[in-house]
Amino acid sequence: MSFSDLFGSGEHLRNLSHFASIVNLAAVDGEINNDEELLLKRFARKLDISEDEYAKVIENPKSFPLSAYNSIERRLERLHDLFRIIFADHEIDNEEIELVRKYAIGLGFSSQASEGIIKRSIQIFSGQLNFEDYRYLLEKENS
Repeated sequence: MSFSDLFGSGEHLRNLSHFASIVNLAAVDGEINNDEELLLKRFARKLDISEDEYAKVIENPKSFPLSAYNSIERRLERLHDLFRIIFADHEIDNEEIELVRKYAIGLGFSSQASEGIIKRSIQIFSGQLNFEDYRYLLEKENS
C-alpha cells in the first residue's frame, strides 16, 4: 500500500508531507521533547492532520522523507505553503521560526539564503511591507 493510498491526495497529502517533514526535523536530534511535541500538535491542527495520521507519522517519521528540490521555485513554493499554514493564526513564534529554518535547509537552501528568505517571508506574511515593495507588487500586478 502506498503513501497516497493511506492518506488520500491533493492538498491534504501536501499538508501531510509538510507535517511529516517537520516531524523529521524535530526528531533529527533524537527523542521529541515536550516542547517539540506541543509545537507538532499545533502544526497538526493547522494542517488538518487526524489523530491517526499524527500517530503514524510520530511512530515512524523516517518513513516520510523530506524531499529536496532542484528547482528554487519548488523550494519557495513549499516554504510559501508552510508560511501560509503558520500564519493562519496571524502570528509566528520563535519555535516555529526555528523549525522553518531547519525546513528551509532541509529543502536545499543554504543557511545564509534561508535566513534572508525567512526574514523577508515573515515581513510579507505579517503585513510589514515597505512602500517600495508595496508599489512593486501593485505595478507587477498591472503589467
